[in-house]
Amino acid sequence: MMSQVEKVIVFDLNNEEYGIPVKNVKSIEKIQFITRVPKVNEFVKGVINLRGVVTPIIDLRLRFNFVEKEYNERTRIIIVTFSDKEVGFIVDSANDVIDIPMDCVESAPEVVGEQEHDYIEGIAKLDKRLLILLDLENVLNMSDEIELTSVEVK
Repeated sequence: MMSQVEKVIVFDLNNEEYGIPVKNVKSIEKIQFITRVPKVNEFVKGVINLRGVVTPIIDLRLRFNFVEKEYNERTRIIIVTFSDKEVGFIVDSANDVIDIPMDCVESAPEVVGEQEHDYIEGIAKLDKRLLILLDLENVLNMSDEIELTSVEVK
């Protein structure tokens, strides 16, 4: 019997490897000019105009309460779509696409910080790598903070 496999985009954040399901990733972009938006959370960097769609951008370092880091030539914006929202995540670098057998995924250990714990769907153990799988619903669950919707520019 074949175990279920999920394709994920692997990216680096604060020297850890994270994964987002490929089915939720629309594109990976180089860092570009971000227009600031007033009265939003610090981790919301603003919006970009991506091929005619105004897309909110979240710095995942700030979202997870990590130290802010200068953007460089490896910095990427991963454009994700989830339940009709399109949002960009700023990450330190996007590495590769891998298949994760779902039987290698364990639930997040209770020892991680409570806030981070909410964002973690599970931990994949692959040979010598540990991959933190993000729970996009919780990362994007900010309805009380700002409405994250992409808007098409006419």
